[in-house]
Amino acid sequence: MIENTKKAGFRVVRTLVSAAVSIAALSAISAGAQGTGSSSTGVMGAAGSSVAGAQVSREDSRLMTDLAQSNIAKIETGKMALEKSQNDTVKKFAQSMIDDHTAALTELQALAQAKGVKLPDRPDVRHKTMAAALKVSSGNTFDNQFMKSAGVADHQQTVELLKKTQKNAKDAELKAMATKLLPTVQGHLKMAQQGYTAVSAKK
Repeated sequence: MIENTKKAGFRVVRTLVSAAVSIAALSAISAGAQGTGSSSTGVMGAAGSSVAGAQVSREDSRLMTDLAQSNIAKIETGKMALEKSQNDTVKKFAQSMIDDHTAALTELQALAQAKGVKLPDRPDVRHKTMAAALKVSSGNTFDNQFMKSAGVADHQQTVELLKKTQKNAKDAELKAMATKLLPTVQGHLKMAQQGYTAVSAKK
């Protein structure tokens, strides 16, 4: 009788131990599942954040920087022409530059902010050199230099930059912006060529 009681007791203990082990295993599995769910949510959140940031490629960032410097330079040299020139053709062209490139720069800055790109707030060295040369000239000499460098030459380079952006930019919005701005800059170039011919003929 005693032996049977001992055996029954051992069976109860084994049953209780097995139950405890099963409960512990189930708890571990449940915790693991919760952890996996939390991790998955975190990854999705990070991915969502990345998409929201809408980062652009390094090349697109460089193109945006070049466009910003070009726009800034045209606005600054246009303002200089309004102050220094007495020629109506030059002043009309300068005002057109200021108006159109200010609008273009504002649109570019909004796009850059949305894409997480920090744009420069001043022209590059090449444009600074051009502006310095214009600053020390006056009269018809200024008009000629302005229409030749800030007008014809710089707008030719900007046309090429916009075409390059159309072709190489990976960001669809940047491509669309270049496509939108190109006819305006081509119009500036034509106006500059005609204006340069007119001021060059002036004695």
